[in-house]
Parts: sequence; structure tokens; C-alpha cells
Amino acid sequence: MTIRTNPPGAVAFVDDQRIGVTPISTPFTYYGTRKIQLFKDGFEPLTVKQQFSVPWYEYPPLDFFVENLWPREIRDERIVDFEMIPQQIVPNEELLGRAETLRGTSQAGYVTPLWTAPTEQPFPASDLRPPVNQLPPPPNSVR
Repeated sequence: MTIRTNPPGAVAFVDDQRIGVTPISTPFTYYGTRKIQLFKDGFEPLTVKQQFSVPWYEYPPLDFFVENLWPREIRDERIVDFEMIPQQIVPNEELLGRAETLRGTSQAGYVTPLWTAPTEQPFPASDLRPPVNQLPPPPNSVR
């Protein structure tokens, strides 16, 4: 797997393990979803869940023939490219305004939750279950 960034020079982590500075290549054994994190001074941190699908020659029973009878070695090289976004600088006036707002709400007795980055969820967990009034009736038991 080769990770490239524009601009180059970002520190790359794959599955929370540092692999080096981009552009960088690293071997991988298993296919599936990998968590790729990129950090570079002056740019927004980037976290991506990258899917690597299994190639045709890894499916049974083809894998047996490819591994044992194929005349040459097959190398699966995956290249992923990322565009780094420049970090936004917040003006001092706006930052001071946020601080004053936070101070005012805390002195009034309100608890302000910490800001967290939004997580990607295709749909809420409540959508996984049908509403209670739409559940199918239980099957009749026959004895």
C-alpha cells in the first residue's frame, strides 16, 4: 500500500500505528477497512476509513491455483492519494468572543459540552428497528 498526499510530508498512521512520512509504502497482509490518519503542520488532520477489496485471485478455489500453479508472482499494489486542506486560522476577535460567551454561560450555571468532531453515521441506530406498532404479529404455535 502506498500513501501519497498533496502536499507531501504528512505523518501517516495506519490502524493507529505510525508508518512514516508521505509518500510512504508499507506492506499489508489483510484486506478490509483500514483507518488512515494524516497529520501535517499548517493543515487540518485527516482521518479516513479506506476500504481495500479482495482481488479476484484471492477467492476460493482460485486462490489455490494462483498460489500453487501460477507461473509468476502476483503483487497487489494499492495506491491511495489524499488532498490535505490548509488549516483555518481563527481571528483573535472571534476567539475572544467565543471565550467570553463560554465564560458567561459557565457563570450563569450552564454546562457547556466540549466540542467533538462529528462522526460519520449513514443513519441513526433507531432506524435499524421498525417502530413498535409496525412489528409483525407473533407466529401461531402449532402443537
